Amino acid sequence: MGQALPNAALRPFLAADTPMLAAIFVAAIQELTGDDYSEDQQEAWASVADNEAAFGKKLASELTLIATMQGSPVGFAALKGNDHVDMLYVHPSVAGQGVGTLLCDALEKLAGARGTKTISVDASDTAIDFFKKRGYAAQQRNSVTINGEWLANTTMKKELGGSGAQP
Repeated sequence: MGQALPNAALRPFLAADTPMLAAIFVAAIQELTGDDYSEDQQEAWASVADNEAAFGKKLASELTLIATMQGSPVGFAALKGNDHVDMLYVHPSVAGQGVGTLLCDALEKLAGARGTKTISVDASDTAIDFFKKRGYAAQQRNSVTINGEWLANTTMKKELGGSGAQP
C-alpha cells in the first residue's frame, strides 16, 4: 500500500515557504476533496491562499511544521495555541505515504510537551477517517462560510498521553 518516504524530514516554517505551501494547500483541496465537496466549495476553500501575504501571516502566527522530501516541501501542519490542529495539508503526489502521519505525530508530541491533555481539530469530511484512525473522536458538526460557500467539517478531539483508553 504505502511506501517508505525517502528522507522525509520536518522543519519549521520560514516566510519564504509561503508560495510553495499555498500551492500545496490549493493542490490538496483541488485533487483530494472532490468526493466530499462541490467544485464551488473547493474553489472557495482554496481561495484562502489567494492572498499569499495573509496566508503566510497566518502560518507564521502558529507553530507551523513543514514535511520535506529530498529538501522540497510536500506537506505542512499548523498548531494553533497549544491544543488545536489548525491546518494539515499534503501534496496529492505523496498522499497516503505517511506524510500526514509524520506531521500529525509531531504536532501531537509538541502539544503534549506543552502540557496539553487533549488536542482538537476541525476535520474536513475528507480528513475524518484519517483522524478517527489516530484516535480522535467526533464532537460536533460545523458549517463555515468561505467566500459565500458553506462547507461542513467536524470538530474532533483526542486525549494525549496517559492510558490512551477512551470512554
